[in-house]
This record gives sequence, structure tokens and C-alpha cells, in this order.
Amino acid sequence: MGRRYYCDYCDRSFQDNMHNRKKHLNGVQHHRAKKAWFDHFRDSTAILCDEQAKKPCRKFLQRGICDFGPNCRFSHMSEEELDILKRQVEDENQRREDAVDRMEPGRCIEEWLSRREKKRSAASNKGDLKSNEDSEEGQAESDIPPQLLSIPDLPPSLLPPPPGGWKVKVSTEWG
Repeated sequence: MGRRYYCDYCDRSFQDNMHNRKKHLNGVQHHRAKKAWFDHFRDSTAILCDEQAKKPCRKFLQRGICDFGPNCRFSHMSEEELDILKRQVEDENQRREDAVDRMEPGRCIEEWLSRREKKRSAASNKGDLKSNEDSEEGQAESDIPPQLLSIPDLPPSLLPPPPGGWKVKVSTEWG
């Protein structure tokens, strides 16, 4: 039977020789399947821009189906779907802006760790641990760099302590 070529985009195989492969790779069906595959990875902003530039498809509006399907040069999105897509793009842009705002220029984690270590060593040299704990509780939220707080789903061991500190029972017996 010989070697066979399998096209991932079209989900089909055929005998592998130069003529067959060239004919397939230049074919309309392959180009459509390849475009559909890469369209899955487009971001919402690009989809919205393309859909707004297109006119509505009359056949799709009248019958609910179009002979050209996803390859139609007209838009198959309704007004409600366009509004939902607009809101999704606005939400994505807002999240991106919030992430940029949280990152303060010139402030990195290494600087924060070095300042924190200096504060702890200075407090331990004074021997004034109670005043250090009180001052740390007041500054704990503002002192933690926003880069650490913006990471989703941190394990409990890496989360910052709660504002009042952890509640520890003194009467707990070990052993």
C-alpha cells in the first residue's frame, strides 16, 4: 500500500507522493480547514474587529443557515452576540490595565525582600519584638509587593498572613 500522509487540519490521509501532497496542500478544502484551526486561537479583540467590519449576512438572518458557513464573507453574529463580545473585550482590557497598574515601576521582589530582611535584623538587634510585631501588622498589607498578590491560586504556604495574624491556641499539647 505504501506510505500514507495524514493531514491534521483536514483529518484525512492519502498516499504520500509529491503530486498528491502538493495537490492537497494547495486545495481549497485544506486552506479552509487550516484557517478554521488557527481561528480557534484568535483573541476576542481581533474577532470583534473583523465582525464589526462585516455586513450582516441576509441568508443567515432570513433562514438561520448560510451555504458558506464559517467561510462566509458576511457576519453571522446577532446584535446580542456582538454586545456580549464587546463586553468580553472590555473586561479583558480592564483586567490587563489592572495588572499593569499593580506593577509599580522600579519595585521588584528582590528589593522588597532585602528591605524586609533589614527591618527584621534591625528589630532583632533592638530586642523589641513586640513593637516589631505591632508595626508589621499595620504595614503587612501595604508592604507586600503587588506582584505576589496578583498570582492566582497560590498554595497556603505562600499566601501572606491575615491582617490580625494566625490564631494559635496556647493550651495545645504536643506529643
